Amino acid sequence: MSEQDKNNIEKVGEGQVEDTKKHEDEYEKICFVCRRPETATGKMIDLPNGISICSDCMQKSFDAMMNGQVDYSQLMNMNIPGVQIFNMADMEQHVPKKQKIKKKKEGEEKKPLIDIQNIPAPHKIKGKLDEYVVGQEYAKKAVSVAVYNHYKRVATDTMDEIEIEKSNMLMIGPTGCGKTYLVKTLARLLDVPLAITDATSLTEAGYIGDDIESVVSKLLAAAGNDVEKAEQGIIFIDEIDKIAKKKNTNQRDVSGESVQQGMLKLLEGSDVEVPVGANSKNAMVPLTTVNTKNILFICGGAFPDLDKIIKERLTKQSSIGFGAELKDRYNKDQTILEKVTTEDLRNFGMIPEFLGRLPVVFTLRGLSEEMMVKILTEPKNAILKQYQKLLALDEVKLAFDEGALFAIAKKAVEKDTGARALRAIIEEFMLDIMFEIPKDDNIGQVTITKEYIEGTGGPLIMLRGQEVPRLTGADLP
Repeated sequence: MSEQDKNNIEKVGEGQVEDTKKHEDEYEKICFVCRRPETATGKMIDLPNGISICSDCMQKSFDAMMNGQVDYSQLMNMNIPGVQIFNMADMEQHVPKKQKIKKKKEGEEKKPLIDIQNIPAPHKIKGKLDEYVVGQEYAKKAVSVAVYNHYKRVATDTMDEIEIEKSNMLMIGPTGCGKTYLVKTLARLLDVPLAITDATSLTEAGYIGDDIESVVSKLLAAAGNDVEKAEQGIIFIDEIDKIAKKKNTNQRDVSGESVQQGMLKLLEGSDVEVPVGANSKNAMVPLTTVNTKNILFICGGAFPDLDKIIKERLTKQSSIGFGAELKDRYNKDQTILEKVTTEDLRNFGMIPEFLGRLPVVFTLRGLSEEMMVKILTEPKNAILKQYQKLLALDEVKLAFDEGALFAIAKKAVEKDTGARALRAIIEEFMLDIMFEIPKDDNIGQVTITKEYIEGTGGPLIMLRGQEVPRLTGADLP
């Protein structure tokens, strides 16, 4: 081999080493013991086999060895039958030494996900929501304004000394009225990371269940472990009414008032240490710090029996005299939840400090038959459009007559589970049709009739180029 070839090989090898070092420098070191990154612990101590330990853990290790009774220097050389002493070289193969979170460059400023010039105005946000969400005009308007103000706040965070407070939201509405769907649609339109979590599983730290910080770890996972992206995302906490203060109980309220207390700093803005790629902290999971200052929190709940608290407040005047409120005046009021006040929510069991950090409070109405019919047909991804697309793949046209739509809506209202009931009812009636259609290639159109929904007849089947008499319910298997 010539001298020139040797020099070329050496240069290639040096280039590969430099590329490897450059790639390694992009990621943080993490402590082999406590799993914290270098940004949280300070300068790491490098040990053989590529292991790094923070100064805190190193000091604790020295203290344990100096105060203990065991001679650790002799431990690794002991030969005890049936006992295998672990090898650090074997262990380090199973534990990652680098945390998959990129280092922040010195002097680098945070860039908002949404540029201030490109933030959609409230009427544009509401216009997009109108394409997917039926009704709930006030709720859509309130969400649009709150989100618009929030991302203006994020974009102008470092522009001047006037600090704009967070516009966290509290949504109140009966089950199935579209609370979760509204937030999902909003996050998709804004293209920001969204984490949806359930308050029912949250407990005070140290008890069985998810701790309060787990809601932030879900957002970090939704942002692909990108801390800066997660710090400008949205967290939706559903079933927030389940952490209300328990009344008349002598036991410790580990999933009620204590959870509300624990969430106060989270809602306001604080640095939270969360695990990367896991829901709970343990020795083998790396931790990183997420600041919740610019995270928008949206809480939602059905708040059962809140209407009774509102009625009691509205009718607490004396029932004697001409100016008195009638006891049954609000019994059939469909908009009773819209009269909610902070006092009513406190009586329900929410602590005032928690409510103070949710300044935007609005309600969603329960769904009527007319709204159910619109939900079936109007949104871009309406349930009926989904089934029509499924049958179109079999080259079959699916149609619903107006009577059938109102019959489905009536059954859904009776179930009292909101829009979720629509899917269950249609699945039930479409089962036989979806099973039978692929058997016959001659079928060109199926029309769902009111009689079929009510169980007194069958759907109208039309062959390609020819109409067949309407089937009765008995003709279907």
